[in-house]
Amino acid sequence: MTTTESLIRSYYAAFNAGDVEGMLALLDENVIHDINQGERERGIPAFRTFMQRMNRHYREELRDIVVLTDGTGRRAAAEFTVHGTYLATDAGLPEAAGQGYILPAGAFFEVHGGRIARISNTYNLADWVRQVGG
Repeated sequence: MTTTESLIRSYYAAFNAGDVEGMLALLDENVIHDINQGERERGIPAFRTFMQRMNRHYREELRDIVVLTDGTGRRAAAEFTVHGTYLATDAGLPEAAGQGYILPAGAFFEVHGGRIARISNTYNLADWVRQVGG
C-alpha cells in the first residue's frame, strides 16, 4: 500500500469512526473542498463547519472503499458506497424522517506534503432525493 493510499484510507477510517478531528488532522491547513453540486470551500475551519452540519443531518458509513493513486502519490481517487440515515431536514432538501439510503459515491484528492490538499466529492443527488422520498 502506498503512503497516499494509506492517507486516504486513514481519512475514511476516521470518517467511519465519527472522528472529525482525526479527519482534520490529515488535511492541509488550506484544504480545498469541492462539495457535490455546491460551492468550493477552503481551509480547515470551513471543513470543520461542513462536517458539523453533515453530522447534524446525516449518519453515514462508507463501505466497499476502493482507493486508486497515481504514480507520483499526488493524486488519488476513491469509490465507495454510502449507507446512510437522513436524521434532520437539510436546507432546500426533502423532509427528513429517518429515511435510509444507499448511494454510490466517489472522491478525487490532491496530496501535498503528506496531507490532503483537495477533496472533490461526487454522487448522484437525484438518486439520493428519490431514495429519501423527495
